[in-house]
Amino acid sequence: MISKKSMSIFTKINTSTKSTSLNKDEEDLRAIAYSMDLLIPGLYIWFPGLKIRLGGNTPDDEPYRYPGTIHDAYGIALVLPGYKIFTTYQGTYDPRETPDSRTTTVERQSDAI
Repeated sequence: MISKKSMSIFTKINTSTKSTSLNKDEEDLRAIAYSMDLLIPGLYIWFPGLKIRLGGNTPDDEPYRYPGTIHDAYGIALVLPGYKIFTTYQGTYDPRETPDSRTTTVERQSDAI
């Protein structure tokens, strides 16, 4: 019979494993974002629960932590030498994406007399 005390330890282990898995997915996605942002040659594929990075590099967190991320749940990118990139991802690598930032227009105010 499992005691109440050992059951609570088991629950804590399961919870930490879940968060570690989530953090690993976030770190894998951050490594893909870093490699694509710096145009480091490689093949990058990301789907929920599956992150593949062939080539590229892990973020260098000195002197500061790389904050970038990818805002799509799935995608594929191929970065070739010579700064050529082919990707399904059209967003930004910024931590908080601004809505529709690529089509922002500045309105000109007319001179009122």
